[in-house]
Amino acid sequence: MNRRALAALAVGLAFSPSWALAQGQTFPNKPVKFIVPYAAGGLPDSVARIVAQKLTERLGQSFVVDNKPGGNGVVSYQNLVSAPNDGYTFIVSDGSMLSITPQINKSAQYTAGKELMPVSLIARSPLFLVAHPKSGVKNLQDFFAKVKEKPGHYTYGSSGIGSSHHLTMEALKAEMKLDLRHIPFRGSGQSVPALVGGQVDFLFSALPSMLGFVKTNQVTLIASNDAKRSNQAPDVPAIAEAVPKFDFSVAIGVLARAGTPPDIVKKLSDEIAQAVKAPEVIEKLTTAGIDPVGSTPEAYAKVIELENAAMAKAGKAADLKADQ
Repeated sequence: MNRRALAALAVGLAFSPSWALAQGQTFPNKPVKFIVPYAAGGLPDSVARIVAQKLTERLGQSFVVDNKPGGNGVVSYQNLVSAPNDGYTFIVSDGSMLSITPQINKSAQYTAGKELMPVSLIARSPLFLVAHPKSGVKNLQDFFAKVKEKPGHYTYGSSGIGSSHHLTMEALKAEMKLDLRHIPFRGSGQSVPALVGGQVDFLFSALPSMLGFVKTNQVTLIASNDAKRSNQAPDVPAIAEAVPKFDFSVAIGVLARAGTPPDIVKKLSDEIAQAVKAPEVIEKLTTAGIDPVGSTPEAYAKVIELENAAMAKAGKAADLKADQ
């Protein structure tokens, strides 16, 4: 068979449903890469590494985490599209690269459902509203009452402008007509000590970074930003109990490049759903303040749609503007 005939056969196979099905059935037959848009040690990185380890055990091929920070997702997307479009490179990220980055970075030329396709929602991680004792706030109703009583008096810290911590509070301010002053920091490594030291009155934070201070009564847990009470702290109310449909918990999922074979997407989605049910995976995620989920691509697409709408509204309330 000559080269031209071989080329024609290859093209025919590439568009053959049976070939695509075979690809899904044999996936993976080489290492798979999970690109994470942030430095090692953060929430999406932790989720990616825990799940990658389990998938490696389940499927007999290496799932490798590759950290590509920069532009809150822009650099990771550029790395994704520069890799071969063969279904072996994915992004594992929180939703901010889809919902927040396009509001503040003009270089974000991608959209979920077009350039990026949902594969699976791996997990969710609620943030908790925490108060310094000097504020006198002991519960959510206290928080609303005291802040309304003294407009502009209280401050809140965040992990930076445009972070989930920032926009959660801005959304709550808009919903409840609250007036608090924002003090942005460079990450939780700065904002948490600022709250504990009394430099700010309130903060949204992941539970593990605050739990030790809660136990020593240095800070007070008020509420979570999830749609329902978190399994991590079932006695702590969700803000949604007082503000209907309020949901700003951090969603971490897997995204594929457009054109990834559908059977590979389904296979990976199914495998993730099984991986997050493993007792050792549940234990690791829960210890890190993360609630395992696992979902179909369609269910994850709905989560992204709702988060994008909520963050767009919060971004408008915070007056976010693209600066690049």
